[in-house]
Amino acid sequence: MSSTFWLVLLFSGLLILCCGQLVAGTCEIVTLDRDSSQPRRTIARQTARCACRKGQIAGTTRASPACVDVSIVRSRQWCEMMPCLDDEGCDLLVNRTGWTCAQPGGRVKTTTVS
Repeated sequence: MSSTFWLVLLFSGLLILCCGQLVAGTCEIVTLDRDSSQPRRTIARQTARCACRKGQIAGTTRASPACVDVSIVRSRQWCEMMPCLDDEGCDLLVNRTGWTCAQPGGRVKTTTVS
């Protein structure tokens, strides 16, 4: 690989470490809170910080924060951003305020957008 590639990679890493800057097209989880006070139910809230490119917005891909196409969010077609893990099925909530990820064993994770 060229020395320019390694220089850019090193510079990007230093920017993140020194200045708190994210590389374009990446996200990081800033806060993650879990509430397991109710039996058989866990409520998790996470906040992510993203540096998305033009035409993208913060979303979820394979259960992790990611930059996704803005048209997915505008149309509320959440399953198009592939938010579930590979072995899970995605379904839109009836009012399109979120989605569910159904695991093969029957466990269902529901995500709502706020």
